[in-house]
Amino acid sequence: MPMIRLTVPVGALTEEGRTTVQRDLAAVLLRREGAPDTAFFRAQAWSYLVELPEGAQTTAEDDTPRFLVEVTVPQGALSERRKAGLVQDATKTVLSAAGLAPRDALRVWVLVHEQPDGTWGAGGSVIRYADLVSLARQDKERADA
Repeated sequence: MPMIRLTVPVGALTEEGRTTVQRDLAAVLLRREGAPDTAFFRAQAWSYLVELPEGAQTTAEDDTPRFLVEVTVPQGALSERRKAGLVQDATKTVLSAAGLAPRDALRVWVLVHEQPDGTWGAGGSVIRYADLVSLARQDKERADA
């Protein structure tokens, strides 16, 4: 199942952005994965917001806030086209949540971590990509019925 973690310096997001960015990023990830828009899959899209204390993030140049989006998905879940779309959409989502303009896009890094098949577990069992595809089909069929 997908997981997304946004790491930001404290205070770098707008008040509204801080309250919406996690669900917005999770929705971007599910859409780019092609997962059904059902309660089951939305509940499996975990999203974390990690706020760094003041002074904990810097570059060799300045202290302007930077944003790190880390996405973990099963290997094979994202084609190159879907990955590119995910990076683009996640960047736009973070810029919006921080009240920044498109010209600030280089301040957002998106790292996609693909978890090798057989190395992801949930509910006490190893979950394989084929299992997720089957669950998605079943869930979509139930929703369409």
